[in-house]
Amino acid sequence: MNKDRVEGKVKDIAGRVQRQAGEWTGDPESQAKGAAKQVEGKVQNAWGKAKDAVGKKSDDASASKPPRPVPAETEEDEERKSRG
Repeated sequence: MNKDRVEGKVKDIAGRVQRQAGEWTGDPESQAKGAAKQVEGKVQNAWGKAKDAVGKKSDDASASKPPRPVPAETEEDEERKSRG
């Protein structure tokens, strides 16, 4: 779980609380701000999930590939190095 997912969840919950408080008090501005914060949190959380998924795929792909063999140097390669 990365930073974006945590921060997104916190914003989502804070937005819910603010929106609900606005509903209880009859304050439409607070309701709107809370709903906006909630949406922002959901988007940030989704972005964090996407980043985690990409990172996991990348880790899985690199772990499943066998290491590429290093070609052995030929006599020609050694001669080039000594000349050059």
